[in-house]
Amino acid sequence: MRLFAAVLPPQDVTEELAAVAAELRRLPGAEGVRWTGVPGWHFTLAFYGEVDDDVVPGLSERLERAARRTPGFPLAVCGGGQFGHGRVLWAGASGELPALRLLAERAEAAGRKAGVEMGEHRRYKAHLTVARSREAVEVRPYLSVLDGFTSRTWTVDELALVRSNLPRSGVPGEQPRYEVVGRWGLGGAG
Repeated sequence: MRLFAAVLPPQDVTEELAAVAAELRRLPGAEGVRWTGVPGWHFTLAFYGEVDDDVVPGLSERLERAARRTPGFPLAVCGGGQFGHGRVLWAGASGELPALRLLAERAEAAGRKAGVEMGEHRRYKAHLTVARSREAVEVRPYLSVLDGFTSRTWTVDELALVRSNLPRSGVPGEQPRYEVVGRWGLGGAG
């Protein structure tokens, strides 16, 4: 299974971002970018890649422990940025970012302790991918719209383990499908 740990924004927050994404899609050049959809919007905490079925129970146990040790915290989708000269356009976060970073570190540690090959450690950067491009894109117009956006603040109260099902049809623009395979309440909630 192709897995990652994530924070999933509530539906009303993704609806707020969807309204901004609709505005972005009307900008010049937007037709040449692959836009992600609401079902794929999440803050990845740790990417595990392909994980053998027999590793999932140990990973789940460790993620549950990480969630229990982390109290809930406020977060909002806010602003934006880009990676790779405009190849990835993302919305950022505001709120209790040190708590989000700590949860990401704990999710990464859970993977390592469960035996998942995690590769080299990178400093966590909270982002929710809005669009991708195979080529460099001039992102200033998109970023100026995202810079003016802040969603409502919600309390992050759970950690999710998500399975990513990559497109197989070969249809251009087909998006991955995401399936939550585990949820754990933060601070022992849920």
